[in-house]
Amino acid sequence: MTGLPARIAWNLRHRWRRVFALLIVGGGVAAPVVTGLWWTLPLVWFFGLFIVLPVLHTLTRPLPDPSDGEEERDADPALTALRERYARGDIDEREFERKLDRLLETEDVETVDRTDEDVGDRVREGIRREVERIRE
Repeated sequence: MTGLPARIAWNLRHRWRRVFALLIVGGGVAAPVVTGLWWTLPLVWFFGLFIVLPVLHTLTRPLPDPSDGEEERDADPALTALRERYARGDIDEREFERKLDRLLETEDVETVDRTDEDVGDRVREGIRREVERIRE
């Protein structure tokens, strides 16, 4: 699907709230014309925008995945790839340590905590614990 149909489908899927609000506004304007009663305009707008739209938004909002951890969102992709390669056995321990040292050398100053303990030692210890857990 390309062109205009694809764009319309994408907008309906990702911007349905805007489309719904426009339909409610249009329906509110058309309601007095169709029914002949002036008070149907604010009635349609109120129920559509202040009751139906929030309910639909709440029902369609994706639920957070409880398995998503804080570590996974902040993890360095290069470090994660290195861990996975070591866990699969693609690289040996000496090469793992060498690449880990290289990654830690190129780490930005902003990502380093200002503590007494060396960051490299903390990262190495955490990775060693993970590797031991994977091996078990």
